[in-house]
Amino acid sequence: MKPLDGIRVVDLSRILAGPYCSMILADLGAEVVKVEEMPNGDEARQVGPFVEGVSAYFMSLNRGKKSITLNLKDPQGRALLIELAKRSDILLENFRPGTMQKLGLSYDTLAQVNPRLIYGSLSGFGQTGPYASRRAFDIIVQGMGGIMSITGEPGRPPVRVGAAIGDMGAGLFTAIGILAALQARERTGVGQQVDVGMLDCQVALLEYAIIRYTTSGEVPGPLGTRHPWITPFEVFEAKDGPIVLGVGTKHWTRFCGKLGLPGLAENPRFATNALRTTHYEELRPTLAEIMKTKGVEEWIREMEEIGVPCGPINTVDRVVSNPQVQAREMITEVEHEGVGKVKMAACPVKLSETPSGIQGPAPTLGQHTEEVLTQLLGCSTEQVKTLRQDGIV
Repeated sequence: MKPLDGIRVVDLSRILAGPYCSMILADLGAEVVKVEEMPNGDEARQVGPFVEGVSAYFMSLNRGKKSITLNLKDPQGRALLIELAKRSDILLENFRPGTMQKLGLSYDTLAQVNPRLIYGSLSGFGQTGPYASRRAFDIIVQGMGGIMSITGEPGRPPVRVGAAIGDMGAGLFTAIGILAALQARERTGVGQQVDVGMLDCQVALLEYAIIRYTTSGEVPGPLGTRHPWITPFEVFEAKDGPIVLGVGTKHWTRFCGKLGLPGLAENPRFATNALRTTHYEELRPTLAEIMKTKGVEEWIREMEEIGVPCGPINTVDRVVSNPQVQAREMITEVEHEGVGKVKMAACPVKLSETPSGIQGPAPTLGQHTEEVLTQLLGCSTEQVKTLRQDGIV
C-alpha cells in the first residue's frame, strides 16, 4: 500500500513544474491521468536528450502516469474532461491564468460538479496581481526572484542555478499545497483551489537574503561558495581537487588544531563566526595555503575524525555511483518499451509503513486513452472509435 493509493489526479500540466509535481504524487501512489493536447502532446516530448527517438527528459518527469489525448477546444472534449474531473480527487494545471476559464474549466465550474475536487493551479506569477497574465520560464523567475543576483562569483555576471529551481521549487510547493488540501478535505469534506506562483516560490526560497536586507538594509550580492555569516564555509582547493568545508563555531578550535595552527584559534580577531567573517580576507589565504598540502580524501578522513562537515565536489557521474546514493536507492532503472532500461533519480521520500516508489515508465502519447474512456468513463469501444474519427481523442 502506498500513501496516496485510491487518489486520482487529472494532470493537464506540461513541460516541467506541473509534471514534476504530479510525478511526486504518482511516486506516492496516486493514479495520475495525464491529459495531453493533440497531435504532439506535452512539449517536453520534444526536448532532448533522446534515446531511440524518445525524450529521456520526458521519461524522467512523467514516470508512472497514464496518458490520454483530448481535444479541449471541442465541446465534446471538454465534456469528457468534466466527466473525468467528477471522478477524480485532484486536477492540476499550469496554463496562464484565464486559460481554464476561457475553456469553461475553471475551479468554480468544476467545483459545482465535484465539490470535493482539489484544483491545483501552478503558474509563473499566481492567479492574482499585476503580473498574473505574464508568461514565465524557470530562468525568468530565477532572475526576477532574486536568486540569480546572489549566485556566482563577486564582480562576475549573474549566474542561473544549475538545476531548474524555479520550476522544481514551484512543483514541490504545489505538491505540498495539494497534500495539505487533501488533509483539510478529510475534516471539511470540501475541496479547494491551490494557487502557486513560481515567483512566490523563489521569494520563499531566498533563505537569509530577504531577512538580511529587511533587518540591515544591506542588499546581498554573490559570494561564490561562501556563506554570508559562517566562516570558513566554502570550497577550498586541496592537493588533488576541490573540497567543501563547513566549520561551525563549535568546530573552530578543533579545526585549527587539526591544521596545526592552534595559534589561529587563540587569535582574538577570529574568535567568533562574526569576527572570522569580518576578517575573512585576512583569514582565507592562511587556510587556503594549508588546504593545498593534502588530498581531498585525506582531508575528509581528518575532518571526520574531529566532526567537521566536509565533502568532495562530485560530478554527476560520481553522484550516480556514490555509495550513499546507491544505498538509499536514489538511482533506479525503469524499463521503457522500445527503449530499454533507463536510469533516473528515484523518489527521496522514504516512508516506513507506506513506502513510495516508481509505478512504471512514462507513457507513450495517448497510450491509455481507450483504457480511461472505457473503464473509468464507461464509454463503449465504438464510442471511442467515433471520438477518434471526430478528432476528439
